[in-house]
Amino acid sequence: MADDLFALAYELAQQGEPFALATVVRCERPTSAKPGAKALIRKDGTVSGWVGGSCAQPVVVKEALKALGDGQPRFIALVGEGGTGSGRREGVLEYPMTCHSGGTLEIYVEPVLPKPELLLFGRGPVIETLAKLGQAMDFAVVLVPSESSADRLAQLRVTPRTFVVVASHGTFDEEALLQALRSEAGYVSLVASRKRAGAVIEALRARGVPAERLGRLKAPAGLDIGAVTPQEIAVSILAEIIQVSRSQKVDWKGAQTAQEEIGETEARDPVCGMLVEVASARYRSGALGRSVYFCCLRCKETFDRDPGRYSADPTG
Repeated sequence: MADDLFALAYELAQQGEPFALATVVRCERPTSAKPGAKALIRKDGTVSGWVGGSCAQPVVVKEALKALGDGQPRFIALVGEGGTGSGRREGVLEYPMTCHSGGTLEIYVEPVLPKPELLLFGRGPVIETLAKLGQAMDFAVVLVPSESSADRLAQLRVTPRTFVVVASHGTFDEEALLQALRSEAGYVSLVASRKRAGAVIEALRARGVPAERLGRLKAPAGLDIGAVTPQEIAVSILAEIIQVSRSQKVDWKGAQTAQEEIGETEARDPVCGMLVEVASARYRSGALGRSVYFCCLRCKETFDRDPGRYSADPTG
């Protein structure tokens, strides 16, 4: 099973598709998954592998999709009745799990994202320096000559982790920027003077580029650090790219839809507070005039003994 997951992980990495790897690192009996158990979660919420049943999987998928958005790993503790919790340790996300008689399941969720890509259009000292700096920062650097910029961009795979810099000095600026602003690129900038940048923006507006797309354009490119030389300008641009990449929450195509679908198909168990997947919930009640879902028989039996105690909306 692990070999199959690693083969799938390698294939997705080669294709530039993001995914998250979840690994059980600790458990207290009884649990269906054991330490070392693994699952791979793709951006559409598809799960390959096994880290637990109906109590664990929805939580893992939800946190995995969040991890793909912010690029940060998660440490999840699913704690059953009688199990040992994390003691509110910093960095541990604790969820109740009452679908077994006790114990704890701790899972590490790690996002695996494609290497950030730096697309550089044009020539000159700024582009040359950016290429060297980008390689030193472990970016995948792609150099595109001005004369082929528009056609080449249409052929490339552009993702939210693609950072585009146009420095064609008046040659094909608008064509390259038109393509870049229509793409999913997380950053688009133009190396130009303020006067030239203003003229390009007006030209793009005249060609029908929507205001929200134009608002994504950084022109002139780079943070205002008083840069003068081409090398300093390149440093200011890379600093801006780092600033953007550290602050952005990436909406991978399909991941947001998967998150919304998970939210729409979950309900909160009014007894223990756990989120329950509606479609697969075995235990439910209509005692309050609406459907109420439970993670386990014990919660349902507790509810049935005094439904009025849980009359507040369980989704609130």
